[in-house]
Amino acid sequence: MNRFDALRIFCIAAESLNFRDAATRLGISPQVITRVVKKLEEEIGEPLFHRSTRGVRLTHFGESFALRSAQAIAGIDDIFSSSLASAHDELSGVVRIATPGALGRRFITRGLAPLLAQHPQLIVDLRLSEILADVVDEQIDIGVRIGPVRDNRFIARSVSTASLHFVAAPALLKRIGTPANRDALLQAPLTTLIDRNTGRPWPLMFNDGDQHIPTNPVFITDDPESECEAVAAGIGIGQLPGHLALPLLREGYVVTLLDRLNPPPSTLYVYRPHRTPVPARVRLVFDALCAILEDCEKPQHSVTSA
Repeated sequence: MNRFDALRIFCIAAESLNFRDAATRLGISPQVITRVVKKLEEEIGEPLFHRSTRGVRLTHFGESFALRSAQAIAGIDDIFSSSLASAHDELSGVVRIATPGALGRRFITRGLAPLLAQHPQLIVDLRLSEILADVVDEQIDIGVRIGPVRDNRFIARSVSTASLHFVAAPALLKRIGTPANRDALLQAPLTTLIDRNTGRPWPLMFNDGDQHIPTNPVFITDDPESECEAVAAGIGIGQLPGHLALPLLREGYVVTLLDRLNPPPSTLYVYRPHRTPVPARVRLVFDALCAILEDCEKPQHSVTSA
């Protein structure tokens, strides 16, 4: 038993002047109180109680020690209550988040609604961009990204997988036929997404590590959701991330192609700067984002493959 617990027991015993009554209040046995008091007396080198057949009473030193112990316990209790109050006060103010657009619009905005309703003084500043944000330089509190976070300035938590799927609208496949292999896929009408970080097209990714940039795409955009709409509309075959592809698959707007060619999934991370101390409002939103994005690729129904 630590000293703080011992002092609490002693104070109750000093207040009750009856070890049995004190034991009942504390939910322990009278023998425990006797042992604690004895150890305190041995450590301090002074008797705390006068014992007789009629009961116990505090010694002069015991009265002084009980007063000082009560004051010390009250001070520690005040520290913890003040800390809790301070933490509650910290659940207000702005938390700045940088995230890819589709994740922000489809998951984060709606997912944070209950938290913001519970903490009306909390403000979320959500910045949607496909360009990787430097959370330090841009004063962002929390970032979301697909792929490893190797910068030791950040604390990153992996929350979900990030898969890629070749998908097409059934109407397109009815018109051009279903590609049977990689060569046929690369000859089909394809969509291309421009990487806003580099200005160059994202290559198609394959399970053997091979990459291919379509030479004659039928649709080019730098917006993932626009590519998603183009694929659903039957303009071309696209390689879409799971958080965009799976809802379309569940609704039957698209089907998957050549699943055996899909590359291994990447990891979705939520990260924040390695700052100390971390404001309570940032910790709260960070944990909420991890919980929200944990389910972003979990299918609710079976999906269709061509």
